[in-house]
Amino acid sequence: MTERPVRPADLERARVWLVGHGLNDARPTPLLAARLAVRSGSRLASGVLLAAFIIAVALVYSVARSPGAVDGPGAYRHWPLLVLTAVVAGLVLAQSLLDRRVRRADRRLGATLPRRAAHPVRPGWRTVVGVPRAVFAAATFAGTLVLAIGALTTLDSTARYAALVLIVGLCGVAFGTAVQLRHVLTHPVVADDEVSLATDVIMRVEDARHVTTPTVVWCLPAASVLDAVPRWWIIAWCLFVALGAVTLALITVGTALAARRRGTPLAPR
Repeated sequence: MTERPVRPADLERARVWLVGHGLNDARPTPLLAARLAVRSGSRLASGVLLAAFIIAVALVYSVARSPGAVDGPGAYRHWPLLVLTAVVAGLVLAQSLLDRRVRRADRRLGATLPRRAAHPVRPGWRTVVGVPRAVFAAATFAGTLVLAIGALTTLDSTARYAALVLIVGLCGVAFGTAVQLRHVLTHPVVADDEVSLATDVIMRVEDARHVTTPTVVWCLPAASVLDAVPRWWIIAWCLFVALGAVTLALITVGTALAARRRGTPLAPR
């Protein structure tokens, strides 16, 4: 079914994945094992990429505050922001290449199927992302942007510059998230029966959850503004992150319980 032999470890991982999603009677296929292996590698690369992005934001902010990068008291040069903009563009490009790698692997695997199955109605964002998680992601970006704008209103030029760094980084993460969600929602269905159709939906849901989890958004202020903003900003940010973490946990639990009541395998046990 696939172009290259599938490793036994990948088949075992696929079996555990099926059991974890309530598909105990389903047989792990080379198709599923290959798709999961590609996504696992892509997620690992994406995690490394996002970690490198946070480090790059911290480096740009640190260089911008160095004596050589300051034109005078309270004045900062613009070139660090241009460098950060280039880093943001590189992040979006790299994430697009990772998504293209997954899409290309799915198309290659789909071409080996003797027949293709399709969903009667293509899963939309309400099914794949879910309204609560979509609202949560949007609120997280919006809340972080409001706090960053609040830092711009302070009299301290260092805090204002740090807020600009945060806003540029936040815009990059938001754009990259939108690009990745578009990939999750539009990439082709790879299935040849009912079970593989179900696993296709589950993988989309997992990909969407991975993309919309705001880990990088929560980490960005630590790489930019926390040493420059007033104490009230730090307290507000800690409360915002704590509230976001609790909300995300409640959404995850609620989604899992709702999926069990419906008898659908969209959430892991």
